[in-house]
Amino acid sequence: MTSPSRRLLLIDDDARIRELLTRYLTEQGFDVDVYADASQLEKRLQQRRPHLLILDLMLPGEDGLSVCRKIRARNDNLPIIMLTARGDDVDRIIGLEMGADDYLPKPFNPRELLARIQAVLRRQAEVPALAAALDPEEVYVFADYRLDAGQRKLFRNDVEIPLSQAEFSLLKVLAMHPRHPLSRERLLELSRGREFEAFDRSVDVQISRLRKLIEADPSQPGFIQTVWGFGYVFVPDGATTTP
Repeated sequence: MTSPSRRLLLIDDDARIRELLTRYLTEQGFDVDVYADASQLEKRLQQRRPHLLILDLMLPGEDGLSVCRKIRARNDNLPIIMLTARGDDVDRIIGLEMGADDYLPKPFNPRELLARIQAVLRRQAEVPALAAALDPEEVYVFADYRLDAGQRKLFRNDVEIPLSQAEFSLLKVLAMHPRHPLSRERLLELSRGREFEAFDRSVDVQISRLRKLIEADPSQPGFIQTVWGFGYVFVPDGATTTP
């Protein structure tokens, strides 16, 4: 059973799904609040912040992608799992690009959602332990950038560039292995641990987000280069020749 202190917030306009998931997740030991739309979300986050947000993509009023984008824009690392009636890869990738931690297409088995909730919360709980284990003097410098492992922050000319926990972990792994090609599977293992729940293209989405933050031209990356048919390689000086 999961600790009752684990609070979940579910936003879905389907009353049947709200009823089903409230009953099932409560039976699993969670404290579950539900809303039919996102109009009260900001107030709810201030008054009683959940440990994880389950967010439907298609909502009346402000949709799930917009809500996710706003949360991540203020550098809020609240774990988010997105639900949608669409199973298209494009929607899935867009959801991940907006900063969702995981994505589940409808219809789904509540047990699968439970497994994903537990996996996301487990990764979230591991972050403080990982941060404590980092050497506070561990700093990676490339071009105008400085990745400070102790602070878990990225700076460009002493100006902070906000990173999500997943983005920081992935960039740190890349910086630790300069000029050494890493497969997608290896990047997931090193940045998230051996137990991870991820879509096959989740690494590609995270790489795309990092490129938008650090590359002068994300369409022609110099720092994070693609190794076709394998994975990615980090090139600190931004040389354009890919191994």
